[in-house]
Amino acid sequence: MSVFVDIAPDEPQVGSPASAAPAGKWRGRLTRAALPLLSLVVFGIVWQLAAASGIWNQTFVPYPSAVWRAFVDVSTTHDGVRGYAGYLLWEHLYMTLRRVLAGVVIGVAVGVLLGLVMGSVSWVRSVLEPWLTFLRALPPLAYFFLLVIWLGIDEAPKITLLALAALPPAAVATTAAVVAAPVGLQEAARALGASRAEVIRDIVVPSALPETFTGIRLAVGMAYSSVVAAELFNGIPGVGGLVKDASNYNNTPVVLVGIFAIGFSGLVIDGLLRAIERRSVPWIGKV
Repeated sequence: MSVFVDIAPDEPQVGSPASAAPAGKWRGRLTRAALPLLSLVVFGIVWQLAAASGIWNQTFVPYPSAVWRAFVDVSTTHDGVRGYAGYLLWEHLYMTLRRVLAGVVIGVAVGVLLGLVMGSVSWVRSVLEPWLTFLRALPPLAYFFLLVIWLGIDEAPKITLLALAALPPAAVATTAAVVAAPVGLQEAARALGASRAEVIRDIVVPSALPETFTGIRLAVGMAYSSVVAAELFNGIPGVGGLVKDASNYNNTPVVLVGIFAIGFSGLVIDGLLRAIERRSVPWIGKV
């Protein structure tokens, strides 16, 4: 005689680890999303209180509403005036991002290649490392005027300045990552007959990717921190040129609009770089 037993699949009970895990995951996501918003609200409240206190002149600490009006004015055509200096805010931001992108691409490409060579060949590292340290220690304004003398006031000195600002972080991070590549794996690959190029391609480069991405993010940050200096001359259209021109007239609200535009666009770009990094090196952070 056969006995058939209907065994129902186990269902996660309320309060069990299986049901608690998704709830905890969503709770963590909500917390990560809420904390930046909360900090933004607190910042706005503190700013409003500081402006309303009357301790500082409105030239130094304008009301948030004044900055919002400046944002609307710079972003639209009003009273027959188109944006700021004839360009809308998105046009200023577009030109700045185009310059930053060109400078970062050049600086990062050269920096990563230099890092690979410096990390692989010790005598090249000994020759170039002091020069990279020297360049990294220089503030952008220290050599921007020299670039203007050499290259004029068009796009060339701006892009060159941003490339020079982005190059050292990418080169230094890549060099350190290549030097720290696992020696045991390299020796094992050579013992199995891999050539030097294959060792670099299959072992050194993958192991160096995480730190190289960190260097790229630092390079983008350095380029962004140099963009106002890069747009000191003939920088309109451009957010740096907008900030510089508005500061000449003590137009603090417009200066703050430009600063916020640079900062928020930098956050977006850093988020994109993080997403690319997660896709390129998915093993980071996993056991």
